[in-house]
Amino acid sequence: MRKIIFCFLIMFNSHIHASECVILLHGLARSSDSMKEMESSLSSEGYSVVNHDYASRKNSIQVLAAEEIPAALSKCKPDEKINFITHSLGGIVLRQYLSTNSIENLGRTVMLGPPNKGSQVTDKLKNVPGYKLINGPAGMQLGTDVESVPFSLGRAEFEVGIIAGTRSINLILSTMLPNPDDGKVSVENTKLEGMADHITIPVSHPFIMKDARVINQAIFFLKNGKFHKSTEQSS
Repeated sequence: MRKIIFCFLIMFNSHIHASECVILLHGLARSSDSMKEMESSLSSEGYSVVNHDYASRKNSIQVLAAEEIPAALSKCKPDEKINFITHSLGGIVLRQYLSTNSIENLGRTVMLGPPNKGSQVTDKLKNVPGYKLINGPAGMQLGTDVESVPFSLGRAEFEVGIIAGTRSINLILSTMLPNPDDGKVSVENTKLEGMADHITIPVSHPFIMKDARVINQAIFFLKNGKFHKSTEQSS
């Protein structure tokens, strides 16, 4: 009898989020492969997952938003609630899209290491030869000056939780940032007016989307609209 009940619960759990689509948007100079662990965990929770791959270094943030968000949305079913989990630039691309568009059935969003107030790394390096070649037009728009796209987008008018990293594997870049930081973005600059919740986890920018603690927190937010906080993680 217990075995029958257990099997029923497993079957029920696998379909509990069947009416919800989660769109994954990777960061600058990355690919959908970087979000594979997140994709697998979400799928095991019963979500429909769209791990959207896009050429992040090809166009400006405005063009990426206009082209890539609709392309990703088209992969979800018409009646599904739409959630997002973004890494770094992916969160800014989404914010850009939502600044001029609405998404029917928009659910919750989790941003991982987003430069919501830009990054001082861009300020200091954007005029260095080769920086634009490596990071593309979008990378040039992520500073903290008047040309910063993140600063032009305003407060969040959607339900969003933000996870910031506090570890760095690039100590040179960290010298350009206010501490604490993840090697690319300071914790303070990940914050966004209107956000529903914010949490810090000791992980670096390039690996935040692969970290099991981050993945678990992202899923928890999608389900509950808040993070599961310990004293160490509160921010």
